[in-house]
Order: sequence, then C-alpha cells, then structure tokens
Amino acid sequence: MNRSRLADLSLLLVAMMWGCTFLIVQHAVRVLPPMAFNSVRFIGAGLLLAFITTIFYRRQWRLITRKMLLHSCLLGLFLFIGYAFQTVGLLYTTTSNTGFITGLSVVIVPFLSYFLLKHSISRFTWLSALLAAAGLYLLTFAGSEMSWNIGDILVLICAIGFALHIGYTGLYASKYPSLPLAALQMTVVGILSLIASLIMEDAGNPATLMDKLVQPEVLIALLVSIGPTSAFAFWIQTVCQKYTTPSRVAIIYATEPVFAALTGILFAGEVLGLAGGLGCVLILGGMLMAELKSAPHQVQ
Repeated sequence: MNRSRLADLSLLLVAMMWGCTFLIVQHAVRVLPPMAFNSVRFIGAGLLLAFITTIFYRRQWRLITRKMLLHSCLLGLFLFIGYAFQTVGLLYTTTSNTGFITGLSVVIVPFLSYFLLKHSISRFTWLSALLAAAGLYLLTFAGSEMSWNIGDILVLICAIGFALHIGYTGLYASKYPSLPLAALQMTVVGILSLIASLIMEDAGNPATLMDKLVQPEVLIALLVSIGPTSAFAFWIQTVCQKYTTPSRVAIIYATEPVFAALTGILFAGEVLGLAGGLGCVLILGGMLMAELKSAPHQVQ
C-alpha cells in the first residue's frame, strides 16, 4: 500500500473517531460550556503532544523557527475560528443547518487547494465534492427544506475556517516537523478558547468549575477528546497531508456525519430514513470516487 492510500485510510479513521464520539461531546457540553470545554480539550491536547515530543522526539524542538511559530499560530487561529463560530452559530440556528453548512468545506477546499497549492482540480474531484455535499444535505435534512438565518452565516464562517485549516495544513505540513506543528496549534486553539470562554461564558467559580470537570460525562468526553480526537487526530492529519491533497482530505472528512448517524442509530435509538440513507451512500460514493479517480498534479 502506497503512502497516499495509507494517508487516506488514516484520515478516514480520524473522521470515524470524530463521528463516533459526537454524542459523548454533545452530552458533555450540556454540563460544561463549549468554549470552556474546548479550552481544556485543546490545551490538554497541546500538552500531551508536547510531552510525547519531549520524551520520544526531543530533537524536533530544535527545528522550531520563528516562521514555524507564526504558521502554527495561523493554523491554530483557523481551527479556533471553525470551532468558535460553530459554537456561537448553534445559539441561533439548528443542529441540522450547522452540520450541513460546516460540511460545505468539502466544496470550499478545492478552491483553496487550487490557489494555495496550485493543484489543478480534476472533474472527478469536483464531482466527488458535489456528491458529498448533496449527500450531506440529504443526511442532514432528510428531504425537508433548509431556511437561512444569522446563525447560518456564522456557521458558514466556521466552514471557511475549517477549509482554511485543511488548505494551509497542506501548505505547511511538508515544511515542518509534524509533532511540534500539531502541538503548537493545539495550544493556540486552547488559549483562544479560554479567552473566548472568559469573555462569553459563565462557567462558574473555580469550585463549581471543578465539580463540572469531574462529572463522569465531562471527564470521559475530555479523556476521549484530549487524546484520540484532538492530539492524535490532528497529529495524524498533519502527517497525512504530506502525502495527500486538501481536496481529498475534505471529501474524506465529509464521512464524519455518516459515522455520527450510525452511532446515533446504534446507541441513541435514532432512525435513519430513506433520504438519510441515500445521503450516506452519496457521501461514501464521493469519497470512493475521489480515492479511485482523483490524480492531482501541479499547475505548470
């Protein structure tokens, strides 16, 4: 198996982890405010990756440059924009609208891939992205109509943030060591989330906050989020984007709601109708087409 195929399979594993743990995180943020949760999640992820780097790859710290610090902060900012605007947008719109609009990054990324990396975009890549977007719509709304509001605009900014993160990770992943790059951007997201939480949320006094942190649903969600779905997930993404394109990453990540839907069916008693099932098929079809047909090359 070549590195490109292995990278795509690893990213599919990341999408599966995110989708399968959605319910766990959703229950946790009902107890601990979302920005506060993300501050603990990403600062913890940054510290975990820093610990791994120090113990096993200490020499990589010497490779950090001023330019790498700047680019890490930029990646962290884009990722924070994605999570922050998604969280705020949810206050004004539905989870269905949020899920679909966030998934529109699958269509935004090919544009960024062209302008940032000079990748020509094949018709198969565009068809894959459109299939995935259509599948997201069917899976999210199950045949009902979507109505737009101010929250949807905020979530669209979130989708642009996630798309920029994927695009710029493709630009920087091959230039810097993966572990420090991932550790630094996780820390930036955590610090920005902490600042946002102090400004926007009321997490309570230190004693109340500690009581919330040790509640089982929050503690389990943090353990899952700090390690598998943050530290390791974004470390995997940083490594894998050396061997695959941002467009394929976005299409693979579009499978996240498929895994979330399957988890809901298995553990929350949710029902997936005909439209939702067709949506899953279209998303998976788009991913397979991108995997089998897309062969990006540099614009001359």
